[in-house]
Amino acid sequence: MIPVTGFETRRVAVLGLGRSGLATARALRLGDAVPLCWDDNAEARDRAEAEGFEIRDLMRPGAFDDISWLVVSPGIPHLYPDPNKVVAAAWEAGVPVDNDIGLFFRSLGSGDWDHHDTPPRVIAVTGSNGKSTTSALIHHVLEEAGRKAQLAGNIGRGVLDIEPPEDGDVIVLELSSYQTDLARALTPDIAVFTNLSPDHLDRHGGIGGYFAAKRRLFAEGGPDRAVIGVDENEGRYLANQLSQAPGDDRVIRVSAAAKLAGPGWNVFARKGFLSEYRKGRQAGSIDLRAITGLPGAHNHQNACAAYAACRTLGIAPRVIEAAFQSFAGLPHRSQTIAEQDGVRFVNDSKATNVDSAEKALRAFSNIRWICGGLQKEGGLGPVLDALGSVKKAYVIGREAAQFALQLEGCETEVCTTMEQAVARAVEEAEEGDTVLLAPAAASFDQYDNFEQRGEDFAACVTAALGR
Repeated sequence: MIPVTGFETRRVAVLGLGRSGLATARALRLGDAVPLCWDDNAEARDRAEAEGFEIRDLMRPGAFDDISWLVVSPGIPHLYPDPNKVVAAAWEAGVPVDNDIGLFFRSLGSGDWDHHDTPPRVIAVTGSNGKSTTSALIHHVLEEAGRKAQLAGNIGRGVLDIEPPEDGDVIVLELSSYQTDLARALTPDIAVFTNLSPDHLDRHGGIGGYFAAKRRLFAEGGPDRAVIGVDENEGRYLANQLSQAPGDDRVIRVSAAAKLAGPGWNVFARKGFLSEYRKGRQAGSIDLRAITGLPGAHNHQNACAAYAACRTLGIAPRVIEAAFQSFAGLPHRSQTIAEQDGVRFVNDSKATNVDSAEKALRAFSNIRWICGGLQKEGGLGPVLDALGSVKKAYVIGREAAQFALQLEGCETEVCTTMEQAVARAVEEAEEGDTVLLAPAAASFDQYDNFEQRGEDFAACVTAALGR
């Protein structure tokens, strides 16, 4: 665990006692601070109290009188659509508000850091889509290359729950906009921006606030290297803002949509081939077409970003290629869970918005598409342009009929439940088809989270196939 430093003997409030909140309280106590914990959920408070933490109702009068800092869990709104009442109370009391990411960067370099022959490095990955796969892929390459690495943040372990890094270690962090928006310290050595598409707009007051939250990863002191996806205007803007000259190789531009040219450092994928160019000369290439863990153009963008980040650490292209070949992918992200009678079953339950669902639809052909759920703002526009490979849509969710009406020009069947959708898709699938779960919607109308939805899909496929 990373001890939180700088708060010795001081009282620090922790709001939200889930995975990251409890880890934060433990790390504060390890650093000799005095954590005061609160969660609206009584069971969460009981778990914290069982570990010996003091419970304090942060909404009672005078609750912040002796508190130095407030640490907020990522699921709690701190500004939009309205600040949590505890956050607002901290503002009124003049108490700084932070999160575990801020405490991590504040504390990471303390202790024996200066005694390392090779200082540990931090790679932080953000973006709308692909950040989990990109982070996991970087971590996988590092391990396959013999580098000691830890994966944390929005994936894997909480950032304060990892082991203190040793000489030459690498920490790979996946960071959501909720995490980058509030952290008071953000100083990775290498920062990665995958892409931007509308998501979580209610939490950021619109697309501008959402992009601003992502940009903070590159503004708070600035990383030594920045890997920027430039397939959207926001990425092109960010790359330009960070560059000091056309050939500035501190910025690596990546794309899965176009060949990149110029004197700088570029990594791009075209027709299934990844190419690296530096100072106008090709420095490496990988054939991505046969890598089963990275199907589709969206995963090729992830591969480019991961490749670029690993190259900044001096890992050779052939070593990266070998690691790509053994990458199995992540659960619920273009995950092949079964193949039978020439039919492939793919779980992409993580496709909770239309942009990620559109990318999933473009990655496969002859698709029997299981979709639907709690629809987000903005409609299904991008998905409608990717229906050319869909043979039929099987719609689930409480509002399945309304969702199906939006899929003009596509044969649909309102199934409502996952069990019925899978059963009908299996019944009608032919050799060469792909039964794809890519919901283009949140899961909360029927499930606790997208993981539970993906697990239900896998269980229904297993049952339908008689396995």
